[in-house]
Parts: sequence; C-alpha cells; structure tokens
Amino acid sequence: MRMVDIITKKRDGKQLSEEEIRFYVNGYVKGEIPDYQISALNMAIVFKGMNKEEICVLTDAMEHSGDTIDLSQIKGVKVDKHSTGGVGDKTSLVLGPLVASCGAKLAKMSGRGLGHTGGTLDKLESIPGMSVAISGERFIKQVQEVGMAIVGQTANLVPADKKMYALRDVTGTVESIPLIASSIMSKKLASGSDTILLDVKFGSGAFMKNIDDAKSLAKTMVEIGDGLHRDTRAIITDMTQPLGLAIGNNLEVKEAINTLHGNGPKDFVELCLRAGSIMLEQAKICKNEGEARKLLQQKIDSGEAFEKLCQFVEAQGGDVSYIRHPEKFEISSIIKDVVSEKEGYVSEINCLEIGESAMRLGAGRATMDDVIDMSAGIVLNKKVGDFVQKGEVLCKIYTNVKENESILKDIHDSFKITTNKIDVAPIVHDYIK
Repeated sequence: MRMVDIITKKRDGKQLSEEEIRFYVNGYVKGEIPDYQISALNMAIVFKGMNKEEICVLTDAMEHSGDTIDLSQIKGVKVDKHSTGGVGDKTSLVLGPLVASCGAKLAKMSGRGLGHTGGTLDKLESIPGMSVAISGERFIKQVQEVGMAIVGQTANLVPADKKMYALRDVTGTVESIPLIASSIMSKKLASGSDTILLDVKFGSGAFMKNIDDAKSLAKTMVEIGDGLHRDTRAIITDMTQPLGLAIGNNLEVKEAINTLHGNGPKDFVELCLRAGSIMLEQAKICKNEGEARKLLQQKIDSGEAFEKLCQFVEAQGGDVSYIRHPEKFEISSIIKDVVSEKEGYVSEINCLEIGESAMRLGAGRATMDDVIDMSAGIVLNKKVGDFVQKGEVLCKIYTNVKENESILKDIHDSFKITTNKIDVAPIVHDYIK
C-alpha cells in the first residue's frame, strides 16, 4: 500500500477503506509516513470531506494509537462531558460535583486554556495545592470513592491526535468537521467513560461561529459515539456573550462556589441544570430530564453538591479552606470599573474581544509557555438585555498589568448599547441524541 495512492484517492473524492485509514494513522504515529504526505491528505479531506463510515474508522484508529483508559473497575455508569470551549466556561467545576452528588461517576480528562478560551485545568490549579496529575490507580480509586476526578491527559493517550493536530494548526487544515470531530471524539473515547455529553458552542467566543456549523459538528460527533457503542448526546449552546459573569481563573472558581450555594448567574445555572439532567438520564439514575432537574436542585439546596466539590478538591490535594472561604483567594493589585458612556439596553457583548482582553490582563496564554496570573480577569455587571444608565458599571477588571488603558478601551467598546429593548436568546438552543 502506498501513501500517495491514498492521497490521490481522497483528492478525487473517493471513500477510503478501513485498511487505508488504519495504514496512514498507524504509519504516521510510527514515523513511517512524513508530515508532508499527511498534510496533503488532510487538505484533500478539507476539500472532499469524509462520510460517516470513514470518520468512525479514523476516530477508532486514532483512539487506539496509544494508551486507552480502562474504567471497568469502577461500579456503575461512568459519565463524561466535553465543551468545545469558550469564554467564562467553568461548567465542569459545577457540573462534576452536581452529578457526583446524585450518584453518577465522573471520570474526566480536561485541557488547558490557550488564546481567548480558558482551560479547566488552569482554573483548578488556581486553588492552592490542587494537583491535576495523578496516577491511573489513584484516579480510578478517587472516582470510586468520591464520585469524580478531573485530571490532565496522560502522555501516551491518542498520540495520533497530538501529532496530527500540531500539523493541522500550521497547514491551514483545522477547519474540517471530519478532522475536528475525530480529534475530539478519539480523546473522549480513549478516556474510557460509558457516556459522553458534548457541549458544542457557537458564536463570536466559540470555535464554531454559527449555529449551523455547530449543529453539523455535534451531529457528526454523536454519530461517531453511537457508531462506536457509546451513549453520546450533544447540546448546542450560546457563546455570543461570555457564560455567567466571571472570566479568569480564580474568579471563575469563586463563581462556581457561589453557584453551588444557589447564587449562580441565570444563564450558567440553566446550562448546568440542563446538562446535568441529561447526564443523570444517561447514567440511568433518573428516568427523564424533569425528574433529574428536580434532584439536581435538591442537591444544591441541601448543600450536598457543594460538599462534593470540597471532597473532590481535598482528594486532589487542594486547600479546601479556599473553597469554604473564597475570600482567601488572591486578589489583583489593580481593580478598575469600565463604565457606560450612554443609557440604553446592552444589545451585544463581543465575546471574542472580552476573552482576548482577559488574556491580555494576564488571565490566559497567547502561547503555551506563557504564565497565567490566576487572579486576573473580568467580572461582568451587565449582560445582553440588561438596562444600563450612563456612568453605570458595565464590568470590573482585575489585573496586575499596569499599562492597561488600551485594554479597558477595548473592553468598553465590546459592549454595544441600543435604545431598543432586547430579547435574550436561551442558553441551550438544541439537543441532539
């Protein structure tokens, strides 16, 4: 079998066989196929696409290109969720303790933030002492005993994706639904959970900019999961404005704590309850979403969900006194208000601009080598649809960056004010199963 024949076959729009797909994935991981040939094939896939059968085989080949996690020792249904990333997305910090307090087993591998999107691991590491690198044996034991664990990806998990994604990033082949879907799902499937809930976001702060592309990606990933015998479902959620109010690592942890105490922002609470309800249904703990939603609310009201967060943090070495007393978290040396210059209704918040501004304030990374300021970020006072008076605070910035005037201006300009009242769209736009 020759790699050049596989490239020309896909270039001509023909379906690749299972043997051909496994040949090039395994050959690339072993170093037998050069970067330039994989780049050529990826570009052919960008232009010609892949059908359902090809994408399932590609995902399976990538999943088994390295280690896979065996969670069979853990009793019960193991659940997982994945977000395609956004601004202010601290969902796992609330959703994990919520579903675990109801009896579900969450065994989750998460990533770090880059650019305008935050990473769950960075948010967790803003808690002093918190470790996201624990052994496989300890990981399984913790899920058994606590009901949840969130860790970083192991070194040899899906090496094909590591190599291919780095190549796609520099060859203009990132934007391809077959390649995006197989990349995400290979990692989720290798992580070993029985069920997967995908939170596919759209809007200015998301990877997928419009709802149709988000739905197409979600449907493809659900088909992959179902084709490879996992209960996979997806929700399509709004990232045209930041999720919740807080953007930035320890600021988001504090918002997660408030949410588990029953004081979370409306849109964030709704997302957590909707996603949690689906996960409890997948775990066979509840018969339907209505029953599940009621149970989740009970766990918040009783304080059990918050206590589960404390157990989780303590199990991974975190100083739980910061969770019980969030005022202990470090606060930035510079706190400034961004005020409105006119009266009206907030019609738009440029989510991408807010995310990039938070990064410039120190809350994120422009490159993987950058060091994050865990206290930096932005806390919104106003969301889309809110009325604002001239001189009223739109948001507060937290930073240790002294030269910040241009950042403040960009944040101010990301808020659009209109005289007309705005109808606010729901946070969850669709559910695919």
